[in-house]
This record gives sequence, structure tokens and C-alpha cells, in this order.
Amino acid sequence: MNIHYFSGEAWEEAYVRAKLPGEDIAFHTGSLAAFPDLADTEAEVLCTFIESKIGEEELKRFPKVKLIATRSTGFDHINLAAATARGVTVANVPSYGEHTVAEFTFGLLLALSRHIIDADERVRETGTFSPRGLRGFDLAGKTLGVIGCGHIGAHVIRMANGFGMNVIGFDVSRGDELARTLHFTYATLPGLFAASDIVTFHVPYNAHTHHLVNRENIGTFKKGSYLINTSRGAVVETQALIDALQNGTLAGAALDVLEEEGELADETAFLTAPHPNEEGLKIALENHYLIQHPRVIVTPHLAFNTTEAVERILDTTIENIKSFGAGTLSHTVA
Repeated sequence: MNIHYFSGEAWEEAYVRAKLPGEDIAFHTGSLAAFPDLADTEAEVLCTFIESKIGEEELKRFPKVKLIATRSTGFDHINLAAATARGVTVANVPSYGEHTVAEFTFGLLLALSRHIIDADERVRETGTFSPRGLRGFDLAGKTLGVIGCGHIGAHVIRMANGFGMNVIGFDVSRGDELARTLHFTYATLPGLFAASDIVTFHVPYNAHTHHLVNRENIGTFKKGSYLINTSRGAVVETQALIDALQNGTLAGAALDVLEEEGELADETAFLTAPHPNEEGLKIALENHYLIQHPRVIVTPHLAFNTTEAVERILDTTIENIKSFGAGTLSHTVA
């Protein structure tokens, strides 16, 4: 098969070639957007990551493509309707890092609860070896609200049990047996917001989860609670988050994702675009406020990023490509 592989790290080429011997693979270090003039009338597979937007215009450049293999669980960067209209199959990696992301979530939670980052910066930058002003809070006995009780959310709940936390969950599909096994209770979204000391998000991004937290409902959060987001940035409306931090509804937040983080990573695009994206610029500036906020921890979409998880992503993606080549389909979303 003729395969174009985008956004790969240098070591991935040897790894993938060893597991797909004999295939015609073109490796590109950047995203598809970094190669606007690239076209291939013989390409059959596009292997991408989340920063490669694929829609009708991109598909026109690869008219024989029959498979888009995204190395991610989320697939909102792919226009499924355009792919289906062209007879293109889309395959994802449905499960690769349940405990990986859950572990990072608790890393963020501990950093918030015990001022770990502030303490490290104090010692490094000032040489002051004093705990003054760094008093934290116990996790034991606190209520953790888990939004999205799927693979990742379930691992978060298991860890919370180990810390002696009370857990309530929200999911569009309730699993009563899961709740019994993991000793948590389901609640409505408003009920979860009102009762939780910490709220953590583990949902995919789609039309139903866009701005799941917004200016209309963030006021229902428990006063002085904390928010953690390791899912997708647009699940939480940026302005709502800023308002809640300013008025004390939220005591702090830890964000591994930011709304419109792609635009934030390339702010010069706003200066060179013929018609500036005013809403995107507004969000980028708001995100800058969050980055500078003393009670907000921001990390660069890092929750999935361990050696083991990345290898699981590649192995599943390779399986998807092999299955497609063999005339069978695995992990398809369209």
C-alpha cells in the first residue's frame, strides 16, 4: 500500500517500517497542514495525528485514499461526512492509555492539592526552603466528580478509591455494575457540580460535549472547588473558567488541554491571515491569562505521553492498516 505518515517522531519511522515491511511509506515530520502543496494521486492510506485536519479539500489531493488511520482516540479533526461520501474508511485507536491518562490526572490533582509546582519553583528560583504559604489539603474524604466513566474515567475512580476519596460520576450511559464494583454513585451533571470538591473530565469532544461547562452552569460548581481537564479544551468554555477563577467559584484548575490550543501554538497566524479570526484571537488571549494565573497549572497536551502508551498507539494503528490491507476492518469510526 501507498501510505503517507504525518507528524511522526524520528524514531517512529524505523519502528513502523519494521512492522509494515514491503509497504510504500512516505514519512513526514510535520502535520498534513505543513505540506499544503503535497498531493499524491496513488496514495491509499493517510496516517495522521490530531493536528492534521482532514476534510473535503485535503481529500481532493489524495483521490485514491481509502483509509485514514488516526493515531488517536478522538477523531473530531476528521470530517467523517466527507470521508464517507468518498468511500474512505476512518480508523482510530479506541484504547491505549486508560491508566496513562488517569495517572497524569492524579499527578495534576496532587500538584494542585499540595502546591508541588509552586514549592519547586520557590526553592529553585529564590533558594527559600520554607513551607510558608504552601499549605495544601488532603484528598482522603474529598469528593471527586468524574465526568465520563469510560476506560479512563474508571481508572481514575479506582485510583480515587485508593486515596480514600468519595466518588460520584456522570455518564450518558450508566453502568450500574461498574458503579457497584468501583463503589461510586451516579449523579446528574448539576448534582455532580454542586457536590464535588474536584471535577475531572474524561469525555470525547463532540457536539454534545462542546462547552459542557459554560457561563450558564459554572456558577453551580461547589464554592472553592477545583477543575481538571485532560480530555479536550473546548469541553470547558474559556471565559466561564476565567470568570469562575476571578469570582472564587473555582479555587484552581489544572489543564492539559486548552480551547483552540492549535491556534494558540501558532499565534502568528492571526497576524498573517487575510481575515483574522477574531474569536480565535480572543480565546488565545484568554488562554494566555490562564497560563499566567497563579492558581492554574497548564501542561502541553501531555497526559497520553509515555513510552508505553505511544507504542500501544503505534501498534494499534499498524494493526488497523494491516487489517485494512487484508480486507478486514478494525477500530473503524466511519
